[in-house]
Amino acid sequence: MTTTLVDSNVLLDYLNDEDEWFDCGTKWSPLPDFFIGAHAAISGLTLLTRDARRYRAYFPKLKILAP
Repeated sequence: MTTTLVDSNVLLDYLNDEDEWFDCGTKWSPLPDFFIGAHAAISGLTLLTRDARRYRAYFPKLKILAP
């Protein structure tokens, strides 16, 4: 069984219940993403996110699910 960590951007899109995603181009601080990615990487979890490029840059071996 694989456990998946879900990034908040996916949850917000789901709860928003609209056809279009919130804008993911602007990041104010990369630190929260770094902590999320580090947690997933150290714990051996898969990360579900729509901001895969940023996570792959920091954690190239991290298993990522992205649309």
